[in-house]
Amino acid sequence: MHSRAEVQRLGEREQLFSTLLASVNSVLWAFDWQERRVVYVSPAYESVFGRSPALLLADHNEWLNSIYPDDVEFAAESFAKVLQTGAVEAREYRILRGDGQLRWLSDKCFLSRQVGSGGLPLIVGIAEDITEKKRLEGELHRLATLDGLTQCSNRRYFFEQARAEFDHSRECGGPLAFLLLDIDDFKKINDTHGHQMGDQVLARVARAATTALRSGDLFGRIGGEEFAAVFPGCESSLAEQIAGRLAREIQRLSFFSEAGDFSVTVSQGLTTLRAADNDLDLLFARADAAMYQAKREGKDRIVVV
Repeated sequence: MHSRAEVQRLGEREQLFSTLLASVNSVLWAFDWQERRVVYVSPAYESVFGRSPALLLADHNEWLNSIYPDDVEFAAESFAKVLQTGAVEAREYRILRGDGQLRWLSDKCFLSRQVGSGGLPLIVGIAEDITEKKRLEGELHRLATLDGLTQCSNRRYFFEQARAEFDHSRECGGPLAFLLLDIDDFKKINDTHGHQMGDQVLARVARAATTALRSGDLFGRIGGEEFAAVFPGCESSLAEQIAGRLAREIQRLSFFSEAGDFSVTVSQGLTTLRAADNDLDLLFARADAAMYQAKREGKDRIVVV
C-alpha cells in the first residue's frame, strides 16, 4: 500500500511538472556535451522554433540549422564558453523558424550540477523569444535618433556621430568636411503655401540628400529649415562637388499647391578640418558664417571657407 501511494504521489508530481512546463513560453533544454546530444527539450520548443522536438533530440545539428546564418558562429562560440565560465547569460541571436519567420532569442546556458557521461556536467539552458523586445528597442532608438518629420538624424544624434568622426579624423590625420545648408525663403514658403507644404519641402530636401551624399556621409536636421552634413575622409574639392550635387538635386524638386507651383534652393557653407581645430564647434562656426555669407550674396550658392 505504501508503495502504491508513493507511485501515485510521484505520478501526480510528474503530471504537475509536465503541466507547468507546457504553460511556460520559454524553451528549457539540456545538452550532454560529451555525447553531443540534446537530452531534454521542453514543449515550448515547437511553438518558439516552429520545428519538431523529435528532430532536435535525434540530432543536435537541428539547432545549428535553425540559426540565422550570420549568427551561427557567435551562437556556437558563446555556447562553448559555458565550459570555462560556468554560465553565459548575455547571449542573443536570431533564428529562422520552420515557417521562415525571423525571430530573436535570448538563450542563457549554465553548467548543471548533475554529471553527464564521461564526467562532464550537463549544460542546461532557457531560450526566450525576445523579438518584440528587439522591435521596441529599435523603435525607441529610432525615436531617440531620428527627426520625426524628415526621418534623417536629429540634432543630438547628428552631433554625437559628427564628434565621433571628428575625433577619428584628428587621431588618424585624415581629412574631414563640414557642411551647413539652409532652405532659402522658407518662411515665405510657409506663409504662401501653408505649413503642411513647408513640411513636405523639409521631408523632400532630406530625401534628396540621401541621393546626393555618399553612403558613409552623415546628414541631419539640426533645427527649423537648417540641415548639416559631415563628409569623412573628404578633401575640400570633393566636398564641394558633393555639395554642388546636393544643390542640384534640391533644385530639381517640384512642388504643387493651390497658391502656385514652385521650387526651392539652398544656401550652403562648407569648411574642412584644419590642423589647429581641436573641437568640432570650430568647424560648425566657420560653416555657419559661410552659410550666412551665401545668404547675403544672393542665396542659392555654396561658400567655401
